[in-house]
Amino acid sequence: MVASPRSFSLRYMQDRSHSSHSNEVAIEFIAASYATAESGTLVSDLNLKIRGGETMILLGRSGAGKSTTLKLINRMLDPTCGQVRVLGKPTVDWEPTELRRRIGYVIQEIGLFPHWTVARNIETVPRLLGWERQRIATRTNELLQAVGMPAQEFRNRYPHELSGGQRQRVGLARALAADPPILIMDEPFGALDPLTRAEVQYEFRRLQEKLRKTAVIVTHDLVEALTLGDRIAVVEEGKIIGDYSREEFLYAADRVSPAYLDSLRAAEPLLRRLREQPGA
Repeated sequence: MVASPRSFSLRYMQDRSHSSHSNEVAIEFIAASYATAESGTLVSDLNLKIRGGETMILLGRSGAGKSTTLKLINRMLDPTCGQVRVLGKPTVDWEPTELRRRIGYVIQEIGLFPHWTVARNIETVPRLLGWERQRIATRTNELLQAVGMPAQEFRNRYPHELSGGQRQRVGLARALAADPPILIMDEPFGALDPLTRAEVQYEFRRLQEKLRKTAVIVTHDLVEALTLGDRIAVVEEGKIIGDYSREEFLYAADRVSPAYLDSLRAAEPLLRRLREQPGA
């Protein structure tokens, strides 16, 4: 039996009841599977609907199939069975470049070009799309401001002149540059130290409350899932074994979610003892 979620702090879960989502389904997995001759079945019978403007978390341990699921969205992989639909159309019917122009992609390694300035990195997709120079410059400055990096201070710096958190912010700005309706993010904050991670998560949440992109985020961190997600899909052994709102997740009884909740509860007594120590 799952213990009551009221037995531990929910400070991670800011109220987002005001958030508006479209009733329109932006991404849909319909009995989707992916297998290779070498590795066998990596994910199987995935069924999931993600609404426009929603932040969906794919939560699971390493090797569960989260990243494979993510790659089915932007045609880095094609399902070997079933279907994945993006913006109303099966991914296999999209020309890959056209599909990816509608999807911003953020990864843990960030992938900034080291010999390009911050501004040039952000401008990559708008330049490919043939935007006018002034429009590109205006958009770049707006995005740097939006992620907390004033353009006059940062646009001409190079990646090696930035901290890890700043590089991650630039990676997010680059993903948003062409204003795609969808963002997919593969453990985007996992390489950051805890304090920087919290700061960048805050920036993302603030941006998402304003922009309401359809976002799919891969993580194995429950606090991150509860902080950023509107919904949480639990991935285990290549299957989606649960699909919950954040509030529903606190009562989830699938074979994995209670262990995540227990790990969160386990920290509460330690924190309480530390607070109670003299001089704390």
